[in-house]
Order: sequence, then C-alpha cells, then structure tokens
Amino acid sequence: MVDYLLYESATGYSLFDVVGAEEVAGKTKEVQLSLQDLSKFGKVVQLRSFIPFKNAAHALENANDVSEGVMNEYLKSFLELNLPKASKKKKISLGVQDKNLASSVKSEFEGIECDTSELAQDLLRGIRYHGDKMLKQLSPGDFERAQLGLGHSYSRAKVKFNVNRNDNMIIQAIAILDQLDKDVNTFSMRMKEWYSWHFPELSKIVSDNYKYALVAKFIGDKNSVNDEILHDLAALVDDDKDVAQSIISSARVSMGQDISAIDLENISAFAERVIKLSEYRRQLHSYLVQKMGVVAPNLAELIGEMVGARLISHAGSLTNLSKCPASTVQILGAEKALFRALKTRGNTPKYGIIYHSSFIGKAGSKNKGRISRFLANKCSIASRIDNFSDIPSTAFGEVLRRQVDERLSFYDTGAAPTRNSVAMSEAYEKALSNVKLDDDEDVAEEEVKVDTDKKEKKSKKEKKEKKDKGEKKEKSKKKRSSDDADEDSKKSKKKKKSHKEE
Repeated sequence: MVDYLLYESATGYSLFDVVGAEEVAGKTKEVQLSLQDLSKFGKVVQLRSFIPFKNAAHALENANDVSEGVMNEYLKSFLELNLPKASKKKKISLGVQDKNLASSVKSEFEGIECDTSELAQDLLRGIRYHGDKMLKQLSPGDFERAQLGLGHSYSRAKVKFNVNRNDNMIIQAIAILDQLDKDVNTFSMRMKEWYSWHFPELSKIVSDNYKYALVAKFIGDKNSVNDEILHDLAALVDDDKDVAQSIISSARVSMGQDISAIDLENISAFAERVIKLSEYRRQLHSYLVQKMGVVAPNLAELIGEMVGARLISHAGSLTNLSKCPASTVQILGAEKALFRALKTRGNTPKYGIIYHSSFIGKAGSKNKGRISRFLANKCSIASRIDNFSDIPSTAFGEVLRRQVDERLSFYDTGAAPTRNSVAMSEAYEKALSNVKLDDDEDVAEEEVKVDTDKKEKKSKKEKKEKKDKGEKKEKSKKKRSSDDADEDSKKSKKKKKSHKEE
C-alpha cells in the first residue's frame, strides 16, 4: 500500500498523502474513469506539501537530475522536512514514477520503501491530469507556461553540442555522397548513349564520365573539329596530346549520324549538368574528409574517411558506434546475411561495411576473417577515443593503423607485432606531446599579445607625459608674460605718480 506520492512537475516538487486507494479492481473501467473525476480523486489523494523551483535555470537543473535518476540536495531537503521519520517497525512507502530516482531515494533514506507499482503509476497519472487544479498556490496559466518553458529549455540543453564536432553532418554528407554517385553514373550513362548517336568513338577513347562530359560539351558538332583545338582539348584530358589527337582523328572519320542544332543544344545543357554534379560531388567529398578529421580523426586515420563515415551513419551516431562491441562493428551492414545465416543455420558473415577497407583487400583469402575481426576491434577502440576525448588528435589512429599493418605482415611472414600495451603507451605519450605543443603555442601567442599591449600602453603613457610637459611649459610661459606685463604696468604707474608729485 502506498502512503505518499512524490510528483515532479515543471513548477516544483509536490508530496501527496494517499488517503484511500486499493489495488483490488484497480484495472476495472470504473476505477480508471474515477481517476479523471476530480471530486472522486480528491478524496483518494490530498496535497501535503509543495515547494516551487527558484527560477527557470533551477527547474532545468532539477529536471536533468530527475531524468538521470539523481536525487539532488533540494529534493533531499524537501523529503526530509515533509516525510515522517521511519522506524524499523513502521516503514514508509513512497510512490515514485522513475525507477532510477526511486533507487536513489531508497539508498539515501533508511526505512523508506519506494513503490513503482501499477497502483502508484495510476495515482501519479491522476495527479498529473489534475495537477493545475490540485496545486492551489499557482495562478491560472502558471502551470502551462512553466511546462512550455521547461520543455523548450530541456530539449535545447539535450541537443546542445559542439558545432565543430557534430556527427549529424557526416551522416547527411555520406548519404548525399552515395546518392550523388548513383545519380552521376546514371546521368553519365544517359549522356553517353545520347551523344554516341553523333560521335560513338568518343566513349572508347575517354572512359571517365567527368572527362567525357567536358569533351562532349567542348566539341559539340564533330564536323567542326580541327587541329586548332588540339591544345584546348588536351587540357581537358590531363594534358595528354595523344588522346586529344586520337579524338580529333576519330571525329574526322566517325560513323555517327549528323545532329541538328537543337538536339546538340540539349545534349550540351545535359552535359553541363553532369559536370556541375561531378564538381559538387568533389567538393562534398573534401568537406566530408575535413569533417571526419574534426569529429573522428582516429577512426578516419585507421580505416579511411569514407568507410569511417559509413560506419557512423549505419550506427546512427558516433556515440552509438562507440557503444557497440567489436563483434557488432565487424558485421555492421551485413544484418540481412547474419539473420539469414541464423535462420538457415549456415555460416555467419565475416564482415560488413569494413570489407571496403584496404586492409581486407591486402589480406589473403584464409586471413580475411581474422584481419576483419582484428580491424573491428581497433575500430571500436578508435571510435571510443574519438567520442570521449575533448581534443581531437590522430595519434591513436596512427598507432592503431600501424598495428593492423603489423598483424598483416605477421600473417604473411610471421614477424612478431608490437604488444598492445607498448603501442597504446606510445600513442598516449604522442597525444600528450601534441597537446603540450598546442598549449605552448597558445602561451607564446598570449605572451606576444601581452608584450604588444604593454608596449602600446607605454607609448601612450609617454605621449601623454610629453603632452602634459608641453602644456605645463606653455602655461608657465603665459604666466611669466602676464607677470612681466603686471610689473611693467606697476612701474609705469609709479613713474606717473612721481611726475605728478614733482
């Protein structure tokens, strides 16, 4: 039987007395409907005490603690003041909604049993339904405004992140990159098929889709090709004059049909679209490489930017990937094959996305499964370092990559690889040295700034002193001149007086 109920709202903490509630027939329709009737529900549950939050920041702090199952000092003092003291003979049952918070309260208070049963949950649900009416200390509309403000601040705090280390951008970039690869290949195939009716020999000479689009747009009508465009044509095919000359020669003897001006204009417009898509794909790839160097530098150094980005995208985030064990990382991307093998009791897959790594290609057919297991282990370590380290560094990724290379050579030649403890200590020292170098550079920059500030202040002070000295000299000169004038006037007056007396 529940004695008291703890209700955490957006406005504060509330403690309710349970006057009469029975577990028998608790799930019947009549009892469930009575929870929605305030006149009936008010006889079962009565407000004992209410303590509001100090401000919005205090409400957010308590909401975060409750969501993490932590009982802070504010809640502890509230319960100590309002709950009666329990004894060994008589224990108190407190209904709490969150199970983690219930365990925290139980560990802090002796003699208090926290109840998270269905009866307690139903009663708390009824309190939440009638909360604004049962808390009479609040004005109309306060409850809704507090809920709205706390909801916004809580959501904002949960999604707050470092913009430079945002793995969501990597997930979107790799998805767009894969889609662009499909689109560029499809459009290039259509462009080649379209332009081959006019110049079929070009597709055999220039196989690359991007270069083919450039050449097709540049040539246009094959009948206008001559030796004067050799230099410009060679610039489009990596300055290869032989290829450019073969294009010109093939255009002169081509078996393709003639093409109208409007058809050629449409082909050129489509080729231009393919060129722009290919150029944007290159820009996006460079952006992804740069982003991986900030978000997951060790994983990118170990397995490459593209494969690392696909692992992050498939896991959902870098945090999810870091939580995965090495056995899960090994078969990420091969879930269908895994479940099919489990269903048919066949051989489970050895690798998923990490198959595209260069290490799997280097290994022999007998060692592919072994190296994939070892590589997945190192990827799991690298992702955890990247996710939980504050300062991005490639020190661990370089050492892990060297370990995988040594394991490959061990499978081939039998050379003993470096022990893991030695390799990790080396990587740790290297990362520390990099951090110290960065700190020294920052200190040097600060010292230079301080020196420049001191010099500027000194120069300003000297200028001010010179100015003050000049002003003082001018004042003294003016004073002297005025004193001399006064003395002259006094002398002239004395002379006049003496003349009058004579």
